[in-house]
Amino acid sequence: MPGYELMGSEELLEVQDVFNHGGVLFRHGFDAMRNDCYKVREFEQTFAAQMGVPHALAVSSGTAALRVALAALGISRGDEVITQCFTFVATAEAIIESGATPICTDIDLTLNMAPADLERRITPRTKAVIIVHMLGTPARLPEIREICRQRGLSLIEDTAWGCGGHLQGQSLGSWGDIGTFSFDFAKTMTTGEGGMLIFRDEQLWSKAAAWHDHGHENNPSVPRWEDTRSSSGFNYRMMELQGAIGLAQLKKLPEVVAAQRANKMDLWQAIFDLPGIQPRVVPEGSAETADALVFLVRDMATALRCREELLKAGLATKILPEAVTWHFAGTWHHMAELVQAHEGQLEKAFMASHAILSRAVSLPVGVRLTPNATKKVRHALGIALSTN
Repeated sequence: MPGYELMGSEELLEVQDVFNHGGVLFRHGFDAMRNDCYKVREFEQTFAAQMGVPHALAVSSGTAALRVALAALGISRGDEVITQCFTFVATAEAIIESGATPICTDIDLTLNMAPADLERRITPRTKAVIIVHMLGTPARLPEIREICRQRGLSLIEDTAWGCGGHLQGQSLGSWGDIGTFSFDFAKTMTTGEGGMLIFRDEQLWSKAAAWHDHGHENNPSVPRWEDTRSSSGFNYRMMELQGAIGLAQLKKLPEVVAAQRANKMDLWQAIFDLPGIQPRVVPEGSAETADALVFLVRDMATALRCREELLKAGLATKILPEAVTWHFAGTWHHMAELVQAHEGQLEKAFMASHAILSRAVSLPVGVRLTPNATKKVRHALGIALSTN
């Protein structure tokens, strides 16, 4: 974790450039004042090119990106959208906000969606699937995309943790109908808050662009206050300062991902031979963002001991095991729609996934490792794993 570690003069220069060109912070209009400075537009174009797609749309958050994606696909009340039980609450929240019903699958040892369980949960009401590349490891995209193709389902990639990752040489986020990204402060690249959607289909991009802007079609033939519209929408626009920071951060993304991959390898080399460690399964052809190093241990008690010893050493874990309740649908009893969809028994709905997650440990991977980090990690885990 990641882009904020490299926040510096480059971001400041991009922000200053906004003020040097008139200080217009709104992404649209005020053309006479802004001297051809459109940072969000430039960020979208540059991001799309880097991801290998023709269209991108910047929005106010990763959660907003998911909500806009569902709107562009026409998802609404009565529809079902399938996602995975191990994800951040935002994925399910976006489905609920669209009026649809969230259905969750179990995960497999990739800690991402289990394709076999996806097939089992599809019904005539299912309209879309949202897969999530949790902690930077690609989901089983070829299998899941083929299931969606055969069953006529739209595929959204929640790439909040996967920005800069690839599978079989193709950018994560570009496999589905729509890819969504988060740029919050702890993501691989950051604008503080903010998000992005990418598209291959121009019509989907056009629908999303209008919907995220109160239905504005930004028709160049009329002033904005007389703009044409075909549907309602909401306000999920990104502002120019975020776009400016995003431009600087995007240039650093390859450096961030390369450093995280190297650091993750160093951490793994330091601990792989400790007793009872099982590495997370990674799909063949993956180029992870290396946001975290995830491994499985014998049981929950051992996982908690690992965290305790790491904390004693001044180190940390990430999400697993400490924050699993925010990232595991089996605990989301506050979401009535989700509870009802799973027959009121969330605690029984994902038992196979809980068995995996309860013995998982996740080490955060940064751009810069602290001095002697690998030795400290090995020592702390050695104590935890040697305790009977």
